[in-house]
Amino acid sequence: MSDPDPASSGPVQTLSDRLNQNCFCVTLDRRSLCDALEQEAGDPEFYETFIRSKAHLFSNVSVFLSANEVAEMQEVVAAIERVARLAAYKAAVLSWAPEISREDHGPVGALMGYDFHLGVDGPRLIEINTNAGGAYLNAVLARAQRACCAEMDTPLPPQAFEHAGFRMFQSEWMRQRGTGAPNRVAIVDDSPEQQYLYPEFVLARQILAARGLDAIIADSNHLRYERGRLSVEGRPIDLVYNRVTDFAFDQPEHWALREAYRDGAVVVTPNPHNHALLADKRNLALLSDPAMLEAWGLEPTHLAQLKSVPRTVLVTPENAGDLWKSRKGLFFKPTSGHGGKAVYRGDKVTKGVWTEIELGGYVAQTLVRPSQRMIKIDDALQARKMDVRLYTYDGQVLLVAARLYQGQTTNFRTPGGGFAPVFVV
Repeated sequence: MSDPDPASSGPVQTLSDRLNQNCFCVTLDRRSLCDALEQEAGDPEFYETFIRSKAHLFSNVSVFLSANEVAEMQEVVAAIERVARLAAYKAAVLSWAPEISREDHGPVGALMGYDFHLGVDGPRLIEINTNAGGAYLNAVLARAQRACCAEMDTPLPPQAFEHAGFRMFQSEWMRQRGTGAPNRVAIVDDSPEQQYLYPEFVLARQILAARGLDAIIADSNHLRYERGRLSVEGRPIDLVYNRVTDFAFDQPEHWALREAYRDGAVVVTPNPHNHALLADKRNLALLSDPAMLEAWGLEPTHLAQLKSVPRTVLVTPENAGDLWKSRKGLFFKPTSGHGGKAVYRGDKVTKGVWTEIELGGYVAQTLVRPSQRMIKIDDALQARKMDVRLYTYDGQVLLVAARLYQGQTTNFRTPGGGFAPVFVV
């Protein structure tokens, strides 16, 4: 019998594919991770207090990517950031954005998150996030790994992240103020101590403080705006590292933050303008429309790179019937959603759920199934879904990390799942 025709035997597995399927080495050194977290936080009880109870925050295994995959994802980021500077694109996305989003105070958005699935045809952008969580934790995680093969390499030096992150906030200040430096930075969220990623806030506070900034963690509901100054417990705030997911500051508890931001009395990053330009899920309908982008003047090179954005359309009463018929090849996301809330894979949508989706307020995205990372639990092989996040600032990639999970979206409840470092082979 002759050998099978390679062209008809399916995609050729790369080295990274084979490692993701067949490497079961435990690369995470938990003792080293504990020591590194405690050192960064300046707290010898940090691991016991914040991490040990979160059994599925960190995976024991690494994720492997090819250098070409990482380069392709970086090119997608660069192309999208280029689109965001086009006047016609800005006009389009700001036309449906909340009013507060339309004024540009200067900042471009600290720690954007570009999330990818690795399809058979290469990386595919799933969504873009402001307020992207996990970067500070992943930077430490990447340094607490044992190399299991000679080919392993990190896409970016993990030890450089903290310094780059510090410069990022300095840059955001200068973009709005033009001179000087902030005296006090507040890491702001709703009930921050109740957030699953609160340990990251503690790390960020310490890292900024170690570089000379007065950094605090503040509950958005405790902010006060009086006489042109934003403050918390009487302490003035110059810059807000914003982790609130009310992207337009609409909720009553965000009144002080909203008014201070609107008046330009405080530097806020990321902010409603950043979200409107890059992270509103409706924007994916434009980013996946090559004819429109070409008409707006996007260069052919960038157009080619945006083929990695799956076709996305807004759900309307007019197209709902056709989308229902083709739902098995689609993924539905609320335009104002975050963190995987109220998202539905088309083949899982019930008639009851559909009555809500078809009214609008959702986008329908061509389904790109995540690739898999095989792991061992109690000597049994198990598959975990995998996505990859690029943490960026001003189009530059600061860190690459992965998340392993089961279910429709990442959830930090999966045995063997959680954040995983990325190695390039």
